[in-house]
Amino acid sequence: MMPNPWVRPYVLTAGRTRTKQRLLVETLVSVPRYDPQVAASLLPESRALYELAGRTMSIAELSAHSKIALGVTRVLIGDLAANHLVAVHATAHSDRDNIIPSLTLERIRNGLAAL
Repeated sequence: MMPNPWVRPYVLTAGRTRTKQRLLVETLVSVPRYDPQVAASLLPESRALYELAGRTMSIAELSAHSKIALGVTRVLIGDLAANHLVAVHATAHSDRDNIIPSLTLERIRNGLAAL
């Protein structure tokens, strides 16, 4: 999908730059139950993201494939999640304290040691 050059990003997000839910670039998103009628009722940008999320993808992948700016993608995915149209999967990062879990650090250390 090519973004409409005449529609400014803030119009798509109604001026919002943040979401209620923390969505990192690596956060995985999927559509638990695709509904074509729901897809038809969405704005083109949200519809593109909804359809792409039929296969589990990260926020960054959704942004790249839809050619929608990352910030806009986050806000639109946040809206879809708030309406229970997409599932947002937990990431390896802790959302509460922004500390990298020890399991992740061990995996990084082991990966570096294997190089």
